[in-house]
Amino acid sequence: MSITPETFVHTVCATLVPLADAERAVGMRAYMRDQFPFLGVSTPLRRQATQTLVRDLAKDSSKISGAELLAHVQALWALPEREYTYVGIDVLARQVKHLGLDQIEGLLALAQQRSWWDSVDGLASVVGDVVRVARRTNPDAQRCMDTALEHPSLWVRRIAMIHQLGWRTETDTLRLYRFARQLAPERDFFIRKAIGWALRDHARHDPEGVRRFLNQESTRLSALSVREAAKHLA
Repeated sequence: MSITPETFVHTVCATLVPLADAERAVGMRAYMRDQFPFLGVSTPLRRQATQTLVRDLAKDSSKISGAELLAHVQALWALPEREYTYVGIDVLARQVKHLGLDQIEGLLALAQQRSWWDSVDGLASVVGDVVRVARRTNPDAQRCMDTALEHPSLWVRRIAMIHQLGWRTETDTLRLYRFARQLAPERDFFIRKAIGWALRDHARHDPEGVRRFLNQESTRLSALSVREAAKHLA
């Protein structure tokens, strides 16, 4: 019998609560602009404490669907302390091979709940891995990111912009540059930062291509996007 979301959450809570550090929690909360409460468990300690739980759920994933996996993560996401959100991201990162395009909508829905850069960027990595794997057998897999780029939520648009991070030579450069052009007029810091981040990441593998793009779009892109994109260009 597969583990239920309720049982999984209860076990995670029982594992992390004894590790809570109220003094550390104050600093962690301040770093996130006092938007979320924290237990005060550092990332290394959290991962060490929950690695067996995450691994066992990964083993159990052959018995449950992608939708059920998302239900486990959603149950964690609903808890107030931010560390539970991070465990949810750890779970998803271990489940990429069991997730598919059918789960993209659910992942993007998570990105719109209690949103901030920490949760959104973690989900962006998962979304990118899912789309990247799917594209190897489905040339149209990235169309879901075309749709995401038009989404009313800036966090979903941010995911669309950075979903190709780490793709290296598999990067769809036409989409990368098209996405950057389309989002360039936006004034939000997190969007402008995402544009620069995505371009900087690709510049490691195609510096001349990114340099040409920056020259061509210098009047369209924000100074922040250009500065971020050009950080490692000679």
